[in-house]
Amino acid sequence: MSSRTSQTGDKVFSTTALVAGVLILVVLFSVAVFLLIQALPAFFADPSEVTGGEGFWSYIWPIVVGTVMAAAIALIIATPISIGVALFISHYAPRQLAQGLGYVIDLLAAIPSVIYGVWGITFLAVELEPVYEWLAQNAGWIPIFAGPASATGKTMLTAGIVLAVMILPIITSISREIFLQTPKLHEEAALALGATRWEMIRMTVIPFGRPGVISAVMLGLGRALGETMAVALVLSTGPLIASLIQTGNSTIAAEIALNYPEAYGLRLSELIAAGLVLFVITLAVNMVARWVISRHKEFSGANS
Repeated sequence: MSSRTSQTGDKVFSTTALVAGVLILVVLFSVAVFLLIQALPAFFADPSEVTGGEGFWSYIWPIVVGTVMAAAIALIIATPISIGVALFISHYAPRQLAQGLGYVIDLLAAIPSVIYGVWGITFLAVELEPVYEWLAQNAGWIPIFAGPASATGKTMLTAGIVLAVMILPIITSISREIFLQTPKLHEEAALALGATRWEMIRMTVIPFGRPGVISAVMLGLGRALGETMAVALVLSTGPLIASLIQTGNSTIAAEIALNYPEAYGLRLSELIAAGLVLFVITLAVNMVARWVISRHKEFSGANS
């Protein structure tokens, strides 16, 4: 009797899991179809009728570049810090300190994005403005630091730093949990062979956690690509520029958030088309991440 009950439970669970998986695919496909249908008028509209007067692709290109720039800055800043903090919590900090830091990191992930945006515009931008002036004067020969520096601090670099702070707890939390799952036998074997703690981490913990860290970084990237309110509050929209310390640039999510409430007609189609472009970018990034993870799957540090 118990065997029949167990088999019935297995069938119910497997069927439920299958339905849930198919439902996710159906919803994803439906969203893509909806965005495509609603975006078609913007793709085929007369260039003079599209915002900017030069066609949709001329309109969308600057904010695509701005989106990628903001996300790249966030990842460059947040990834090494997050991995370092995760390693400190998992392998260096005393138990009580590690637990406290873990709770703090988890709480940071729960802070609403608008709070980060307000902090960025009222504190960070003001504090960074003198730094931008210094960079423009002393490193202006580098294109990304070319002046004139923004007088308000509302630049792409400020937005990228705010995004880095936002995604840092996500990457840190996931990386910490992955590092803690490293088989103790592998760690002890490395130490028994005379490895230092750092050598043990480099030879066992990091190889084991590499796929998980890549997944964590991709989750952080997804948050950075899709962030709206924080970027909309911090970033002054403007034309595409190469410098990170000048006023200008925008992101797709911020563009939609700022203009969607008053949009109608072709302008609404433009914003939905921008959302479709962001959808494709996010999908492409995740596909590349899955490919990278699959390449390292054969050695996770625990499979041998």
